[in-house]
Parts: sequence; structure tokens; C-alpha cells
Amino acid sequence: MNLENRGGFNASGDNIVHAWAMFRLVERTISHPNGDDFQRTFVSTPGAVAVVAVDESSNVILVSQYRSSLDAMVLELPAGMRDVEDEDPLDTAARELKEETGYVARDMQHLGTCLSSPGVTDSKVEIYFCSDVSGGEMEPHGPEEGFMEVKVFPLREALAMVEDGRITDAKTSFGLLLAARRFPHLLG
Repeated sequence: MNLENRGGFNASGDNIVHAWAMFRLVERTISHPNGDDFQRTFVSTPGAVAVVAVDESSNVILVSQYRSSLDAMVLELPAGMRDVEDEDPLDTAARELKEETGYVARDMQHLGTCLSSPGVTDSKVEIYFCSDVSGGEMEPHGPEEGFMEVKVFPLREALAMVEDGRITDAKTSFGLLLAARRFPHLLG
């Protein structure tokens, strides 16, 4: 993902307004192409990972998880924050898949990078793909994961769920689309 084009805008300074856990509320001063300065505020994070895990029958493994920001259950790819300092994102993805679903991936590859909400946060989600998985025991962390449900759908059906609105999560939609485009044989 190339984010080098700044269109004549230049960040000239950051002020940490508030910090908690692994998050920071940042006020950034930016120089406009005409030379004027202005400020924008955003949430800075270490980023996240998500996994499109497909079993031997071309079923994709999803989770239904409570999301407090929406006060609702959300159907999405297994995912998690890059909350372990200096951990390779591939290792984070394998760890999150195991924690949230119990599945273990033998081979993972990077599919792409999804910007979570670029007007609000600098968070980037690294999306990985694996098709060689085996089941196991979940290792939930936190109250939401303790009540998380693992759901398995044919990849073709999961894509239809994006189209009809049953799946609305951006990283999940992005990851499913990339997997279907890159591995069309999984659609049957």
C-alpha cells in the first residue's frame, strides 16, 4: 500500500492530547499546499490483523462478536490488535486466529492492507489468508471473546452476505473479496 502521495500537504507536528492502553488521541498540525496551517485530530493505534481462514471444504471461518462501539454483535473475520510490541504481524494473525477460533494455520500469506477509517484513525489492518487449518480449542481473552461464536460459511455464501448486508464489517468485506479474487477455485 503506497501512502507516500501527500498532495502538497505536510504534517509539521503532533500533540498527544490523551493516551490510554495502546491508543493515543493525536492533534496534528498540517501545512496546506498554499502554506496555511490547520489542525486535525485522530486516534493513533498500533494497527491490527485479520485472517481469512478457509477449511478443506472451502468454508470461511468467521466470528460473531459483541462490539461495544455499536452495542451489537458483528459478524467478522477473526482479528485483533497488534498489541504485542515488536511482534511480526504474521505471528499476531496466527495467534489471534487460535485465540478467537481454536483454528491453527499451517501456512499464511499476506493478502493486503485495509485502512480502518482514514478520517478518524491511522489504523491499518493487515489481512492474511490461510487454507491449511486444523481445529482446536479457543483461547479467549476478555469478556467479549468469552461469548464469541465461531461461524463457518461457504466462501460463496459469505460473499453473498456482504452483498445483502449481513456482513458489514470493512476488513471482512475487503478480505473476503481479495480471497475470492485471488483464489477463485474456492468458490466452487
